[in-house]
Amino acid sequence: MDSDSSAIQVTRYKNSIAWFWGLVGLASLVWCASFFRTGLTSERVANPVVSGAPRPVDFLFGYPHWADWANYFTVIAMLVVIVLCVMSWRKNPGNPSVLMAIASTAIVWQDPIMNWAPYAVYNPELWHLPEWWPYVSISPTVEPFIVIGYCMFYFGPYFPAIWILRRIQAKKPMDAFVWRHPLWSLAGLILVIGFVMDMLLEVTLVRTGLYIYSQVIPWGSLFPGTTFQFPLIWESTFVTFVMIPAGVLCYRDDTGRAVAEKLAQKLRLLSSRPRLATFLLMFGILNIAYFMYGGAFGIIRASGIATAVACPYPFPEAKVYDPQGFYEREGEPGPYFEGLWNTWMTGQPEGRPANNPINPNAACVGES
Repeated sequence: MDSDSSAIQVTRYKNSIAWFWGLVGLASLVWCASFFRTGLTSERVANPVVSGAPRPVDFLFGYPHWADWANYFTVIAMLVVIVLCVMSWRKNPGNPSVLMAIASTAIVWQDPIMNWAPYAVYNPELWHLPEWWPYVSISPTVEPFIVIGYCMFYFGPYFPAIWILRRIQAKKPMDAFVWRHPLWSLAGLILVIGFVMDMLLEVTLVRTGLYIYSQVIPWGSLFPGTTFQFPLIWESTFVTFVMIPAGVLCYRDDTGRAVAEKLAQKLRLLSSRPRLATFLLMFGILNIAYFMYGGAFGIIRASGIATAVACPYPFPEAKVYDPQGFYEREGEPGPYFEGLWNTWMTGQPEGRPANNPINPNAACVGES
């Protein structure tokens, strides 16, 4: 009887801890939401000659309110994620998938840099943090609320990939490649699934006007020189730098233990706190992977080969984000702003070129 009572008390304690952290997550979302706003007020970004939010192009199906739906969907989706994480933790305390969901959400702290590197310009009508805040102002226009849903994006491909891998393994002998090299097999599946998923998702989101890639490399990109251009080869490949480790770290072997758990134990990280050690390992590896994503785009940015600009610029309430003068050369009307980190980090120690003569066959002339 005493042992049963103790077991019940332990279960109740674990459940209360799960709900406590779930409520902490919910409270954090509510607290963050109190700072979010729409529109622009910073003179650095806002176009003083435009009022409201006119749009020179039609978004998907001609519907003008996709940003509103994206805001609402993010709130609902994150509430669902929090509930699922709490339920999973109650059922299996220390669940690596829950830890990875938290870790892949936590890397959002890097997002201003990761918007800066690939020229990701977000719609000011999305809920966003004040654009004058020092760190978030690295983001070209605004730092949006929707990025809080990163776990669904970066961790999502793991689930169809592991489902497919298990089905393949069930049909293959034990000496097959998928059994001898399950991590490589899983990584390959995530690469393919992640690439296709990112392509479908981002092409759609760009078409709905949630954001644009203001500059892309002309080759390897979809619709270069249009408002809805998308750096297909680059973006859809680079995002898998994060997707692959997120999935591989959660792979469970025949002992039921995840790769991240075994690696944390092998490295002797916080041996008395194995769950915390597993989380910190996941968080550290994902941060490194995310830096690799940003570093790859940073090289492209500094090289100056992302010359195709999104014409017409779809957010006229904001100044045209033109850090290297390419928009001005293509005839897009100003005013322009170069943003932050636009000297040596963009491969131009003196900053944005002062003289940007219009190209003979300027792509943006007559587009606005």
